[in-house]
Amino acid sequence: MRLLISFAALFLSVALLQLSSGGVGPLDVLSGTALGFSATQIGLLGSAHFLGFFIGCWWAPRLMGSVGHSRAFAAFTAMGAIGLLSHMLIVDAYAWALMRVASGLCIAGCYTVIEAWLQAKTDNANRGRTMGVYRMVDTGGSLVAQLLIGVLAPASYVSYNLLALFCCAALLPLTLTRLKQPETPSAPRLRPSLAWALSPLAVAGVVVAGVSGASFRMIGPLYGTEVGLSPDQIGFFLAAFVLGGALAQWPAGWVADRHDRRRVLIWFSVASVAACGLSLGLAQHGIGAIFVAAFVFGGTTFPIYSISAAHAHDWADDTMRVELSAALMFFYALGAIAAPLVSSGLIAAFGPGAMFVFIALAHVGLVAFSLVRMRRRAPSGTRNPYVWIPRTSFLVGRLFRRPK
Repeated sequence: MRLLISFAALFLSVALLQLSSGGVGPLDVLSGTALGFSATQIGLLGSAHFLGFFIGCWWAPRLMGSVGHSRAFAAFTAMGAIGLLSHMLIVDAYAWALMRVASGLCIAGCYTVIEAWLQAKTDNANRGRTMGVYRMVDTGGSLVAQLLIGVLAPASYVSYNLLALFCCAALLPLTLTRLKQPETPSAPRLRPSLAWALSPLAVAGVVVAGVSGASFRMIGPLYGTEVGLSPDQIGFFLAAFVLGGALAQWPAGWVADRHDRRRVLIWFSVASVAACGLSLGLAQHGIGAIFVAAFVFGGTTFPIYSISAAHAHDWADDTMRVELSAALMFFYALGAIAAPLVSSGLIAAFGPGAMFVFIALAHVGLVAFSLVRMRRRAPSGTRNPYVWIPRTSFLVGRLFRRPK
């Protein structure tokens, strides 16, 4: 308990970062719609965020090695605040895309610093409790951030200023903490070929996870607007997705630790296709039905990343785990960068339901590829415990490493 209390400053920074970064995506969609941006331009904003996120994951460990944890955290926070405050100064979709790159840099860089700090201060005796609290704080902050959309006026300087204040406030707990700054961890090499060599199926799984999550988080508000949801209802719509995903992690982990992970991945993908069909079928049946569909969609798609990562780690040894986690994050980012732009373009061309058709087709492809891989290779002879892994930084492999 004393250790968790000592981490309170870091956890508070996580919560404030989530309030800031979790709110900017849906706010940008509503603001862009109000300002007359096209659906494709709105999708570009979501893709730009994940581009910045990927660059931040790669750059942050190197910046920490040059200037230290606290200064790196301050630099990334400043980037995020500048990106938020600049929105209403330059009302242009392509300028906003550059600002969203800054926001993505901020969230990836700040999480890298926080996770490096946590990793240096935990060991196998307290890792489970610490990571459990970390995930609860992260998910709780994300839930509240979605609900903020109901009170943030679109295309308003005040709204972006409030999110920037949360971003700046995240500086205070970490920079004022009395925890000793840890040694800078070495940056993991980025070797995408490692993940493909160990498990092509895991690579396909994390790409599809990126497609599903990024499409819904970044383009979900556009879908909600198209089907008649108000801004406050869009907040609950997104929160239902996050809540469904969080609650599904425990049963998903229980099943994935007891059965062939490839079969579990197939059934979750089949369920995801069904959830897409449910979302399409319930779109005209009232607000409650749309919320239920979002909850089910989150529950079926959220665990895909962690199941895929667990399957990849079953084929790895301890010397590979950090670089494998970084490689999986790379492929997740590829799917997440492309998905908002594709989803928004499809909505513009074919209507709001096209987003779920696109996601369903991605999962159908994953099912087919899973069946092919099952015919080519037997399951791994070793099995590591399922871990609910947040997609936050390349260092997450160290933070959630398996006990020796």
